[in-house]
Amino acid sequence: MPTGSALLDQMNNLTILPNSLAIWGLGQMGIAIKGPDATITIDPCLTNVIEEIAGNWWYRAYPPPIAPSMLNNITFHLSSHEHGDHLDVQTTEAIAKAAPASKYVAPGWCVDILAGIGITGERVIVPPAMETVTLPGTSIKLTVIPSAHYEKEYDEQKGYRWFGYLIEWNGVTFYHSGDTIIYPGYVDALKSLPTADVAMLPVNGRDWYRETTVGATGNLLPEEAALLSKEIGWGTVIAGHNDLYPNNTISMGSIADAFAKFAPRQPYRFLQPGELFYFVK
Repeated sequence: MPTGSALLDQMNNLTILPNSLAIWGLGQMGIAIKGPDATITIDPCLTNVIEEIAGNWWYRAYPPPIAPSMLNNITFHLSSHEHGDHLDVQTTEAIAKAAPASKYVAPGWCVDILAGIGITGERVIVPPAMETVTLPGTSIKLTVIPSAHYEKEYDEQKGYRWFGYLIEWNGVTFYHSGDTIIYPGYVDALKSLPTADVAMLPVNGRDWYRETTVGATGNLLPEEAALLSKEIGWGTVIAGHNDLYPNNTISMGSIADAFAKFAPRQPYRFLQPGELFYFVK
């Protein structure tokens, strides 16, 4: 798989056909997506910021597939929430400098963090929940679906704390859940919107030990991800959030076992860092 400048060249040179999107894994819940009129990133964590802040329990399993300072092709950078493995301030600041025309989509809870690295004003977009908007200068239709990490938190000034993003673009519908568990009303919210052709879910589970020893807030259990995928009827599921920090992962085999038992006809995959998944509908 390409890394560094070879990965950037692949992004820039790839032709996007009608009814398709190019999706690159960047590790954890980080991805880049290219459509016909933009290249976007969602939740890239391309530095060692978490270990620097929280200690060596959070060591990276592998180096970033690309340096964030190389990503001068980004049109929109989306953050699902303020946790550092999703809104990596070092990565975000580097992209903002490399792509000075780029804009930043995030919950209101992230606005002060973005301002702290010089991203302010018209560069920042906080979309309303459950309303479809078009990202300026593109054909991307974006709908925020609140997530729960662990609660569906809401503030009168900041809005919902945890975002999932439903993206309708070039004939393809893509869903990035951010970090979440299933909460009351979540399934109904998903069913009220177009069904994703590709859905990316955080499937690293949760347990008392991780929560209490290092404050790790977990995500979907494998069986929950499999059953949810089957109920919603997603096309292909990308199981994420289970590779970057070895101490915060579960067995990939347990995910495979859960899909085999609870959703045996559900297509799913894991994306390696730098891997291209070219989806054609």
